[in-house]
Amino acid sequence: MEKLIEILSDIRPDLDFYKEDRLVDDSIIDSFDIITAVSEINETFSVGINIADLIPENLNSATSMWDLIIRHKQKKGAMN
Repeated sequence: MEKLIEILSDIRPDLDFYKEDRLVDDSIIDSFDIITAVSEINETFSVGINIADLIPENLNSATSMWDLIIRHKQKKGAMN
């Protein structure tokens, strides 16, 4: 999770990603932030987050993003 926080903090150093839990719902991050984060997450964690995953409950907090990464990793592992 620390690597995810690092990625998010590089994108938005003004935010405390340990505390924020309504990033999308409260429009704290915008679409550019989301696309940048997803691109970095896909590359860093070798996952395939796609358009169907881009819903608020997956992106409202670092924890929800981490859970999404884990689900993709598990799904990928099940396919190997």
